[in-house]
Amino acid sequence: MDILLFVTMLLLGLVGSFFSGLLGIGGAILNYPLLLFVPSGLGLVSFTAQEVATISIFQVFFASLAGVIAFRTRGDQAALVHKGLVLYMGGSIWLGSLVGGFGSRYLQEEAINILYGTLAVIAVVLMLIPSRVKQDTAQGEIEFNKVIASAAAFMVGIVSGVVGAGGAFILIPIMLTVLKIPARVTIASSLAIVFVSAIGGAIGKITAGPFPVWPTVFVVLGSLIGAPLGSRVSSKIDVRILRYGLVVLIAATAVKVWVSILWK
Repeated sequence: MDILLFVTMLLLGLVGSFFSGLLGIGGAILNYPLLLFVPSGLGLVSFTAQEVATISIFQVFFASLAGVIAFRTRGDQAALVHKGLVLYMGGSIWLGSLVGGFGSRYLQEEAINILYGTLAVIAVVLMLIPSRVKQDTAQGEIEFNKVIASAAAFMVGIVSGVVGAGGAFILIPIMLTVLKIPARVTIASSLAIVFVSAIGGAIGKITAGPFPVWPTVFVVLGSLIGAPLGSRVSSKIDVRILRYGLVVLIAATAVKVWVSILWK
C-alpha cells in the first residue's frame, strides 16, 4: 500500500473518530461515505460496500473504545453514563449487530447503500423533532420504557450490523425523542452502547468473509487519535450545537449517498 493511501486512511479514521467522541457516535455515519467515495475519488482504490462496512465497524469499535476510556477519565462525563440504558440497550443491540453483520454477506452492494441512505434520512427527521426533556434532569430521576428501549436497540443493531455502523446515528434520536433521555446523558451513554454494538458487528463481519486488513489498520490508528480529542471538545460545547451539528453531518452524508445511488 503506497504512502498516499496510508495517509488518506489515517486521516479518514481520525476525522470519523473525532466526531465519534464529540457527538457520542461510532463515526460510521460519516466514515461510511468517506471510505466509499474519497479513496476512489483520489484514484487510490475502490472499496466495495461490503469492504467499507467491514472497515467501518472496526473503526467504530476502536473509536468508541477510545471514547469510552476518555469519558471514564473525566469524572464529570463518566457520571453521565446511565447504567440501565447501557444494560438493556447494549445487550439488545449487541445481539442485533451480530445477526446483521453475519447476514450482510447475502446482500448486494446497492442494497447496503440504500439501507444506509434510508437510515440516515430517518435519523435526520427524528433529530429535527424538538426535545422537551429537561437537560438538567438528575440521572436517578430518569425513567424509560425498558421493552421499547430493548426492542428498538435490537432492530437498530440488525441494520447497523449490515452497514458496519455502531448505530448511534439512529440510536441517539430514539433516545432523545422516544425514550426522552436528556441530551448529555444520551451522548455519554450512547458511546458505551455503540461500543457493545461494535463488538457484535465486528464478530459478524469477520465470519462473513475476508476484508482489507491494512486499510482497516490505518483507519483504526487514526481513530485512536481522534476519539479522545472529540470527547474533550464535547464537554465545552453547548448541547444544542452538538444536536444540530449531528443533524448537519447526517444530512450531508445522506444526500451524497442518495445522489450516488440515483445517479448510478
